[in-house]
Amino acid sequence: MKTIAAGNFKTHCLSLLDQVAQSRESLVITKYGKPVAKIVPYNVKKDIKEKPLKGSVIYFGDLISPIEVDWEANQG
Repeated sequence: MKTIAAGNFKTHCLSLLDQVAQSRESLVITKYGKPVAKIVPYNVKKDIKEKPLKGSVIYFGDLISPIEVDWEANQG
């Protein structure tokens, strides 16, 4: 993982973003020698899921019709 000072990042921002996209390697931005931000490559496959919950719900029957069981809130 490469590191770069914030001032240098500001000067070369666009080319550095292109490098991260092409090399798929993260870039840490430092200020006064301490890490303050991390640029990571964008993962297209992970973020494009159209139906992320598909297959995760099980159908147990009619969810809209009233049930024949009284709730505690209905009593009293």
